[in-house]
Parts: sequence; structure tokens; C-alpha cells
Amino acid sequence: MAPGLPDRVDCAHLADDAVVLERVYPLGEMPRLQDLLADPRGSVRASFAFATLGGGRAGATVAVEATPQLVCQRCMQGFAFAAAGSSEIEFSSGLAGSSAEATGAQREIFATEEGRVSLRELAEEELLLALPIVAACSTPQTCGRAPTYQVGGEIQDMPSDRTRPFSALQDLLKKT
Repeated sequence: MAPGLPDRVDCAHLADDAVVLERVYPLGEMPRLQDLLADPRGSVRASFAFATLGGGRAGATVAVEATPQLVCQRCMQGFAFAAAGSSEIEFSSGLAGSSAEATGAQREIFATEEGRVSLRELAEEELLLALPIVAACSTPQTCGRAPTYQVGGEIQDMPSDRTRPFSALQDLLKKT
């Protein structure tokens, strides 16, 4: 984010003026993402289009694009994941759940603090929604395979010294 630009903004004021903001945030500054990232370098590009909704309520369309390095849950290696997402949000000054039920809103409800929101938190939330529940490489042929080694110019799989801790239990079950 450029120096001097505020992160916390007044939703109602921006919605009244139909303001569109664009920001770029470093992934390393998003604490809720850190456990998912193989590398905290990189950034997320976010766009916030504020608008006044029916009933005079403030809302926004939040869109994000990023290519974070996630940790594959099969092989535990880092890989680039192209993430993009967009949500329509309605801002609420009270509890999110009670406001959604009262207004019958079709949009996501985001609770504000005294009518102000953090743009970085909105971008982080949208990016989390755009990421897969379980990150996995797009190359299942090689993902999770044992390391290989080269013998005389030929690549071979590493020998497997895998033990089977329940093999004795299997023998006991066969006897009964």
C-alpha cells in the first residue's frame, strides 16, 4: 500500500460517493494466511467498489487476485496457486448474523467498528475464500512420490524401507 493512504475507511461515506479503490498488499502482512504459505513473499491486488444498497445501507464488491506459494498437503512442497475471487458485501454496525436475518440480505455481511473497516482485512478475507480448503499440487503424477536418484544416467525411485507397524495385528486377526 502506498504511504499516506489510510487502511481504515468510512464505509458509508465511500458508499455515498460510489468510490472505487485499488490496493496492493504484501502477503507477509496478512497474519491469517501465514500458516498456508510456503513463502510469504508476493502480493495480493485488491479492488473495492463501494455502493449504497437498498434501504441506504453501505456495501461493496471486493475482488482479489494473487499467486501465493502454498504448501501442498500431499508432498509438503511449495507451489504457486493462481487465486482470484469476488464477493458482494454489506456492512453492518451490529452483529453480522442478526443483521443478515433482519434485512434478508443476499450479500455477505461484514461487521464494522464504528462504521469503519480495514481494507487489508477485507482483502485478506476475500483471498482466504479464494484459496482451496486443502492445497494440493496440480501434478499428481509426481506429487508425494519418493525422491529419485540417478544411477548411470537412469533415474530410479529411492528404495523403500517402509515398515508396516500393524502387520503383527493383521496376523493376529487372521488367526482368530
